[in-house]
Amino acid sequence: MPRKEDPKILFGERLKKLRHQANLSQESLADAASLDRTYISSCERGKRNISLINICRIASALKVLPDELLKR
Repeated sequence: MPRKEDPKILFGERLKKLRHQANLSQESLADAASLDRTYISSCERGKRNISLINICRIASALKVLPDELLKR
């Protein structure tokens, strides 16, 4: 699969965009989602096949619905 079509890459780009819009650092997002900062970093870089539970945690911390993280 081409890198630009990889769903993990697309998810990571969307996550980073929403985090920046919320004016949050990786560390503050991780704290709010009860996750580790390195986990957030690896998600943003498309290195993780993130679970539904963690998508929901991150969405809650960003104050968005989970589907917002899956939009292109």
